[in-house]
Amino acid sequence: MNSYADNYRDIDFKKHPEKYPIGKGEQGVLIAEPYKSEILPHWRFKNVEEAKKSAEHIYQMFLDYGKEEDFVGMDMARKFLQMGWTRARRYANYPSGRKYDSKGKKKQQASDALTCEKAQAAEIFFKKYKAALDNDTYKELKIKHKSLH
Repeated sequence: MNSYADNYRDIDFKKHPEKYPIGKGEQGVLIAEPYKSEILPHWRFKNVEEAKKSAEHIYQMFLDYGKEEDFVGMDMARKFLQMGWTRARRYANYPSGRKYDSKGKKKQQASDALTCEKAQAAEIFFKKYKAALDNDTYKELKIKHKSLH
């Protein structure tokens, strides 16, 4: 049985947007080309300053894709914003990035998980992610994409 990634890894979604499955959450974010290669170099959440620059840049890419009526690009940028939020939250909660220890026991959540720099970075991405979800062009293109494909 092929995985989601196997089914979509070798497709150029700019040339074949009809083959793009919206997927759930961040699904496909690291395989959908050429968007992955366009957006990934700008994706950073190491600290608040990098998160601000990154989230703003990716959100601008999201808007630019919208001007081109490129739903796949918009959805991929939205997924990178979502992933910035979820990954930064993971590191805020568990500084090592791992929720479980080597024995499979759940680690204690960091005491400053709601206030540390990674939590602040997560909030920056979350705001841009929500703005993307609420964008009228995105909503319209998503409906159109679903109805056509």
